[in-house]
Amino acid sequence: MQPKLEILSPDLVNRVLDEAFQLLMEPGVKVQLLEAKELLLAAGAKPDADPLVVHLPESVARQALASVPHEFHLHNRAGEPVIRYGGDAVHFDPGSSGVHVLDPETLEHRSSYTADLVRVIKVAEMLPQYDAQSTAIVCNEVPKEVGDLYRLYLVLLYSAKPVVTGAFSTKTTQVMFDMLAIMAGGRQALAEKPLAVFDVCPTPPLIWSNFGSQNLMDLARAGVPAEIVSMPLAGAAAPVTLAGSVVQHAAECISGMTIHQLACSGAPIVWGGAPAIFDMRQGTTPMGAVETAMIDAAYAQVGKFLGFPTHTYLGASDAKIVDAQAGLESGVSAMIGALAGINMISGAGMLDFLACISPEKLVVDAEAVGMAKRMLAGIQVQTETLATAFFEGINFKADFLKQKATRQLFAKEQYLPSPVIDRGSIRAWQKAGSLDTFARAKVRTEKLLSEYQRPPMPAGQERELREMVEGLARQAGMDHLPERW
Repeated sequence: MQPKLEILSPDLVNRVLDEAFQLLMEPGVKVQLLEAKELLLAAGAKPDADPLVVHLPESVARQALASVPHEFHLHNRAGEPVIRYGGDAVHFDPGSSGVHVLDPETLEHRSSYTADLVRVIKVAEMLPQYDAQSTAIVCNEVPKEVGDLYRLYLVLLYSAKPVVTGAFSTKTTQVMFDMLAIMAGGRQALAEKPLAVFDVCPTPPLIWSNFGSQNLMDLARAGVPAEIVSMPLAGAAAPVTLAGSVVQHAAECISGMTIHQLACSGAPIVWGGAPAIFDMRQGTTPMGAVETAMIDAAYAQVGKFLGFPTHTYLGASDAKIVDAQAGLESGVSAMIGALAGINMISGAGMLDFLACISPEKLVVDAEAVGMAKRMLAGIQVQTETLATAFFEGINFKADFLKQKATRQLFAKEQYLPSPVIDRGSIRAWQKAGSLDTFARAKVRTEKLLSEYQRPPMPAGQERELREMVEGLARQAGMDHLPERW
């Protein structure tokens, strides 16, 4: 039995959806792209005096939602389906789009560059707890016009895992599809065995921008999975109540899914998000707050009620260094997301409200992910009897270590962490240098990097990728691509 967290009563789930559909009729949703608006109007949405606003009837939305696939898979470079979006399957990937990296020596937040992203990719590739890669941090030496596709390029070079990514302009979306198609064997092959899912963000409250709308339609028509990342900010860009923010999230996801399915019925899309509460004292958006995790668990429950694949941002921290706060917030929220059965949980490795990433934190967070996955495995019956057979011949002596079953089963019953987690005696800890968790994570990070081997790639694929990216970089004003190592 897989342990499960459900934070809303069935009645409350229905109330959330009822009010979400009410919002889509009044005040409606603002759709800035004319083509997307026309799709909605042709399907039966109602116009408004404001030329950008449409009123979306529940019947129209539900008809579109009926064609959303309840399950799809992401594939690795070998074409194997390794990530299941759907049901209660749970996967993790690093956070994305950070603009800083934590320097492990000075503990300063500095701008991130190509070498930093490559380091993150390599570490995530070596850690089996992470099922997918992400385009984790911005390479600040690369022009913004090509920054999103350049990050995907690096992931494709250095990783064989599927990718959680996203485009930041309509100009690069199609290029990123072409890059993935090189790896998959063409656009049709990419649609049949997708290697990546693309985040698409509405603007709170209830706005689909030109880019967001276009992105939804382009992804649908290409057959590349889309992942709606609705970001209600409770108390600032959304109602202050957690339930109210969940309603807004549902309305934004429903409207986006409707546009997406009207563009191409049956295309894969995910009910996802990155909401947060608003800290009234500091004016910040705490991703590590338990209320943020509660919103995530609640909106995922609504999405699962509708039968949709789910995603969220958890496992991150608002701490500025990898300290006790970072461990507390990341571990608690990762466990909440796992118990909520969310299909993809992004955010590991992130600090400072998702602005900064640390490879060392990625290593620490991998242990929290491993523990969360062990929790999901639950308590299983490994033997014919639960306990009585173990007591045969014991004669009231604590001799269970001698039993063959102990040797056979302990590794199945227990999650065995890496040396980042200290479970030795205090004498052993002192003999090893009295290192704290971050110091041990630094050691393990360097070990992983030294053992990393780049996944093989056919020379023709790599050349085609490189030439494509080099040509686009030159158009953006770069003489050559940055050094990668």
